[in-house]
Amino acid sequence: MKKQDTAYQLLFTALALYLIYLMLRYPALALEYASTGLNLWFTRMVPTLLPFMILSGIMIRMDLTEHFVRLLHPLLHVLFGTSRNGSYTIIMGFLCGFPMGARIVGELYEQHKLSREESARLLYFCNNIGPIYFLSYVVPTLGIDRPLWPFLIMYGIPLLYGFLLMRIVPAVRCLYRPYKAGSVPASVLSVSGNEQMPCAFLSAVDASVHSSLIGIARLGGYMIFFNLLNIVFRPFQHVNTEILNVYRCLLEITSGIDCSGRSIYYAVLILLPFGGFSCIAQTYSMIRQTDLSVRPYLFHKTVQTAITAVCYLFLYLR
Repeated sequence: MKKQDTAYQLLFTALALYLIYLMLRYPALALEYASTGLNLWFTRMVPTLLPFMILSGIMIRMDLTEHFVRLLHPLLHVLFGTSRNGSYTIIMGFLCGFPMGARIVGELYEQHKLSREESARLLYFCNNIGPIYFLSYVVPTLGIDRPLWPFLIMYGIPLLYGFLLMRIVPAVRCLYRPYKAGSVPASVLSVSGNEQMPCAFLSAVDASVHSSLIGIARLGGYMIFFNLLNIVFRPFQHVNTEILNVYRCLLEITSGIDCSGRSIYYAVLILLPFGGFSCIAQTYSMIRQTDLSVRPYLFHKTVQTAITAVCYLFLYLR
C-alpha cells in the first residue's frame, strides 16, 4: 500500500510540474483557457443554476418538498418505488441538470429525509444534463434538425436505468436473499427519526443562500481547473483534431462542445450522459460531506454512456 501511495504521489507531482511548466511556457494560452472556464461559469452556470440551488435549499429546509410532489408522487412511486423526497429528487434532478441532482440527494440525505440506500440509487440516474441546456445549447450548437430521438435517448436511458435500479434489482435480490420475517427492503426503509425540524423562512433563506454560494463557487473552480487542462496537449502539434475535441469534451463538456462544434457530432451525443470529468468532480463536491461514494456513481454513468453509444450505433446503421 505504501509503495502504491508513493507511486501516486510521484505521478501527481510530475503532472503538477508539467502543468506549471506549460503555464509558464504558454501564459497567454493558459489565461485564455482559464478565462473560458470563468466566463462559462459566470454567464451560464451562475444565472441558470444558482436560483435553483437557493430555491431547492429553502424547500428542503422548510420541509416543503413532500408537498411539492403531491400530484406526481403516486405515479413515480409506482414506477420507481420512491419516497416523497425521492420523487422530488427525480423531478428536480431531471429538470435542473448537473449537478443539482447530486446536490439535492446530498442535502436530503444530510437532513435525514432520504435513506442511504435510496440516496445512492437516486444519485446514479438523477444527475444528468438538463433539458433546457440540451435544447438551448446542445441542439443549436450541433445543428440537430430533428432533436426528438437524441432527446428520448438522453433522458429515456437514465429513466429506464433508474427503473432497473429501483425496482428490478431489489426484486431479484429478494428472490435469492429473502428478508427475515418482519423486515423491510433497504430501498423502502423509512427515514430515521432524526429529521431536523423545518426552519423559519428567513433562517431557511439565509442558510440556503450561504450554502448555495459556497457550492456555486466550488463549481466555478472546477470549471476553471478542467478548462485549464486543455493546455496538456499544446506541445504536441500533430495530435489529431478530432481526438483533441473528444479530450476537451471529456474534460469539460460545455467548452468541449463549443470548441468541437459539429466535427464530432455523435461523440458529443454519446458523451453527454457522462458529462465530463468536470461534472464528476462537481458531483463529488455536492456529496463530499456525506458517506455517499462517487466511485459507484462513476461506474453507473459509464454504463449509461455505453448504452447510449449502442443506441446511436443502431440509429446510425438503421
